[in-house]
Amino acid sequence: MRLQHVSIPIPSGGEAAARSFYGELLGLQERGIPPHLAPDRFIWYRAGGSDLELHLFIGSEPPEDARHLCFELPGLEELRARLGAAGFETREPTPIVGRPRFFCRDPFGNLIEFARIDDPSS
Repeated sequence: MRLQHVSIPIPSGGEAAARSFYGELLGLQERGIPPHLAPDRFIWYRAGGSDLELHLFIGSEPPEDARHLCFELPGLEELRARLGAAGFETREPTPIVGRPRFFCRDPFGNLIEFARIDDPSS
C-alpha cells in the first residue's frame, strides 16, 4: 500500500494563497480536476510523481491539529530556509532516527511535515 493523495481543507477565498504556497513556493505542479467534480471546489497538485496527489478542498472547516501530510525530499534544509525567508515558522518535532524532519503550517493552518529518509529501515 502507498499514499495516493492527501486531502486538506482551505477556506473560501484562499485559492491565491494556496497557489502561491503549494505551486510557487513548494514547486508542486497543479493538475486538472476530473470533469465530474466542481472545479471551483478543489485545487489538485501532483506531488512526487504523476500519480501521487495533494487535493485541497475549498470552503471547509479549519484543520485539526492532528491532520497533516508529509513530503519527503532530499533538500530539507534548503526548503526550510526558503520557508523561513517567506515568513513561515518551522518547528522541530520529536526526532526519528534516520529521518531528519521539521514541521510548518501552510497559510491556512494545515500542519505539514517535511522529511528526508536517510535510513529506509527507520
